[in-house]
Amino acid sequence: MAAAGAPDGMEEPGMDTEAETVATEGPARSLSCLEAEAAAGAAAEDSCAARGTLQPAPAQPPGDLAAQASVSNGEDAGGGAGRELVDLKIIWNKTKHDVKFPLDSTGSELKQKIHSITGLPPAMQKVMYKGLVPEDKTLREIKVTSGAKIMVVGSTINDVLAVNTPKDAAQQDAKAEENKKEPLCRQKQHRKVLDKGKPEDVMPSVKGAQERLPAVPLSGMYNKSGGKVRLTFKLEQDQLWIGTKERTEKLPMGSIKNVVSEPIEGHEDYHMMAFQLGPTEASYYWVYWVPTQYVDAIKDTVLGKWQYF
Repeated sequence: MAAAGAPDGMEEPGMDTEAETVATEGPARSLSCLEAEAAAGAAAEDSCAARGTLQPAPAQPPGDLAAQASVSNGEDAGGGAGRELVDLKIIWNKTKHDVKFPLDSTGSELKQKIHSITGLPPAMQKVMYKGLVPEDKTLREIKVTSGAKIMVVGSTINDVLAVNTPKDAAQQDAKAEENKKEPLCRQKQHRKVLDKGKPEDVMPSVKGAQERLPAVPLSGMYNKSGGKVRLTFKLEQDQLWIGTKERTEKLPMGSIKNVVSEPIEGHEDYHMMAFQLGPTEASYYWVYWVPTQYVDAIKDTVLGKWQYF
């Protein structure tokens, strides 16, 4: 019976080794499959997490830095970075536009900016700041300061075609009618003022010249009563102030229907000028001894005319 089996408490040879093999090989196979997959998955997650943690911040759009610099320097984002800007109030057709514009830009460039804001073509614009703004000079050269009011006069092409054609015809008829009359300076109502002679304190004239309106009022002239009168052009308010010793009339330029003038016979470097305040000639306000170099500038400023080039 001893030969039939191993004694009690004793194992058959090879069972130990086999059990160890089974014990070792079984778990080893389980680790190599399941744990390898789990380890691979964990490694992949760690890799993704690492990539997510180390991912660089999104690139800033190219214009952001310039925009931040513009804001910090008080500039707008419409260009002009690195250039000195001024705040302007552009007034056209009773509408105000607040803009920032480079101080070293020319009047021509300002017209382009106004065109982009209002749609008014540069050739149809009359831009005024203490008189007409020259196209070839910079805002710095004409001493524009921050907060300045820029007056713009002009109409779109459609407005010109709709309004100016009959108006031009009427003006031509009126001009032809005037040519039939005797010169204004010979008419009795004007003669009594002109016979007083040239005022001693009238502003000097420059014959054959055309100048912008001066920065000071035009003074030393006579009105139809022979009293002293001065003209002040308030461009920022779009008004003409007619001042006498007794009072000052503040007239919106849009209310003045027409401006007529004629050289004074024997003193062609001075004009007599009338502002039409109503529908007929009876509403003319006459001013005598206007220096000839300012006549065209007065008409352009009051009537808002422009020339085609």
